[in-house]
Amino acid sequence: MLIKVLIADDNQIVRRGLGDVIESASDMHVVAEAWDGQSAVDAARQASPDVVLMDIRMPGMDGLTATRHIRQLALPPRILILTTFSEDEYVHEAVQSGANGFLLKDSSPEDILRAVRDLAAGGGALDSTVTERVLDTLASQAAQLTSAEAAALESLTERETEVLRLVGRGLSNAAIGAELHLTEGTVKGMVSRLLAKIGADNRVQAARLAYRAGLER
Repeated sequence: MLIKVLIADDNQIVRRGLGDVIESASDMHVVAEAWDGQSAVDAARQASPDVVLMDIRMPGMDGLTATRHIRQLALPPRILILTTFSEDEYVHEAVQSGANGFLLKDSSPEDILRAVRDLAAGGGALDSTVTERVLDTLASQAAQLTSAEAAALESLTERETEVLRLVGRGLSNAAIGAELHLTEGTVKGMVSRLLAKIGADNRVQAARLAYRAGLER
């Protein structure tokens, strides 16, 4: 089945470039485009995409507000925030809004396609270049683990802790599988169970916990 993608960006050239990348893959298709937050929400509701590529800065309703609205849909798509080096201040809000991952706007076509596939499969995407900056920002806002977080970490098996450490480094399911000599499908299941055990909604929140616990260092 084709992965249905919605591209939300106020720059027509960026939308066209991302669209060309998506359409170059045989397993995905652009079902709609949006130029601001409101049109992104409307398109998500009407086109039912599997993955949304969401810009942060757009006129009117911004991408983060649109993300919150889209996450409230009955069957919300996975949302990949497109970020730049100048937008670190939005990271915490992006995580809280329910974004499933971050990707630099100048990422290679291969990285973009990989991220879309990872999200469509239920995983997340943390660009290795942006991961450390993202987590530094989040960690500075809440350095101490809560008692619930500490208890959740204590409940993890040795293998689950290792998986959490690798998620904290921004590794994809495929990369974690290569590191631990496991299939990508096995890792996907492990990550899903891990998120449930630590009470994380997505990989970004899991990576934040790993970082604050010092697991990725």
